[in-house]
Amino acid sequence: MARAPALDIELLPGAPRLLELHARELPQRDDLCGAFCGALALGAAGFDERAGEPLDQDAVAVAAGSFISATPQPDILPQGETGRRDYRLAIPRIADGEESGTTAAGVLDAVAALADGELTTIPYAGPWTSATLTGMFDAAAACERPVTLIANLATHHLWGSRASIPGLLGYLLDGDGEGPAPDWRVGHFVCVVGRVRGPGGTLYVLTDTYPSLGSRGVHMQPQEHLARALERSDMPAGGVIAVAFAGDADALRAAAAATGLTEGIWDNGTVAAEGKSRP
Repeated sequence: MARAPALDIELLPGAPRLLELHARELPQRDDLCGAFCGALALGAAGFDERAGEPLDQDAVAVAAGSFISATPQPDILPQGETGRRDYRLAIPRIADGEESGTTAAGVLDAVAALADGELTTIPYAGPWTSATLTGMFDAAAACERPVTLIANLATHHLWGSRASIPGLLGYLLDGDGEGPAPDWRVGHFVCVVGRVRGPGGTLYVLTDTYPSLGSRGVHMQPQEHLARALERSDMPAGGVIAVAFAGDADALRAAAAATGLTEGIWDNGTVAAEGKSRP
């Protein structure tokens, strides 16, 4: 009797804690997807508060110089979402909603600052292919302590988040690349927390910022689609911020560089706050 194909499932160090925080904090507040992911990275590494204040998405947004749109924009949200504007802290507003949000540089600097230097934030601008994704994940998975990969991507290059189990298995086992249509079209931040490999393909596990996407904000994406979403060839640039303990940073950097990835920040189209440089 032929042996059934095996699947290899791997979570990044710290992923169980990140998933716990993710389920508790959903959904993101309007325009704070980057800050939401930054807060998850901090929490996964054990940084829950600073000077008696919670290190939540609002705290990261303030530290990152985020802007929120002056008026709600429900038309850009995933289907079934109405938005959330119960901000805990005062966050600057901007009239042009297309420029609201958080810069990649802002997320990078805020997470490092709020962890008081104990975490190193490393930006990777690409090039993004299935091979460099594999190398980036392998480098992160080799870390001894919690590490988070914050992906700044274009959602319309992903599969729709509610792919069926037969569809996902078909891709993993046979390489069948037919998935549901994308849910929406925006520049967005998510966290990459796991990977499932089969004989036909590789899926990455993403924690998204809205419960209507996937299973309470968790869904899986084919490596080819995730690479295209990170490359963002048809909109402002994207990339991945690796958040690791300082003691693991050198090894992570060396392993990522060996895959051909370029370290450097990108301009995702969001306005930078005064005093916070935009690339």
